Amino acid sequence: MQVILGTKIGMTQIIGEDGVVTPVTILQAGPATVTQIKTVETDGYNAVQLGYGQGKNLSKAVSGHVKKAGENLTPKVLKEFRVEEAPEVKIGDNLTVEQFNIGDKVTITGTSKGKGFAGTVKRYNFNESRNTHGFKGNIRRVGSIGSMYPQKVWKGKKMPGRMGHDQVTVKNLVIAYIDKENNILGVKGAVPGPRKGIVTVEGKE
Repeated sequence: MQVILGTKIGMTQIIGEDGVVTPVTILQAGPATVTQIKTVETDGYNAVQLGYGQGKNLSKAVSGHVKKAGENLTPKVLKEFRVEEAPEVKIGDNLTVEQFNIGDKVTITGTSKGKGFAGTVKRYNFNESRNTHGFKGNIRRVGSIGSMYPQKVWKGKKMPGRMGHDQVTVKNLVIAYIDKENNILGVKGAVPGPRKGIVTVEGKE
């Protein structure tokens, strides 16, 4: 099972022995603690729940839930991953970057940067209105949003609203660097989300 939780640190580049420069995103990957195991017999499906990070002010319910994995465990994030077969790990095990190898293809999921409330020009790349021949001057307004019939605005109409802060998944990223001592992964390419954002890394065994 190649899966781990991590934190995005930032981007840099590495130079190979052949002189080729590779842009990479550095991730603090793990260690992630197994906090729960679900099986077909008990829960109807196979899954592994991982805890990552150092949280605070945990509720009594969460504290009691993760107590089986460690007395002083206070995870910041709990996330469940479904697996096809019953997992070989047990509660309390720590998953690290040692399960990955350079050249492995991985799928990374993160939360994109939040841009706040945005207009249609920024949000959907709409064209601006003309700014000549007696135009009022509000060149970034939406314009017409409906027609004479039917007298309503259709669902899904592109209009101003909240932009960003969405779950984004990028597939087929390649691991280009591994630091097993410090649990660091270097992934070739860009990873969604801001610095210090939580990401999930899933590989193909």
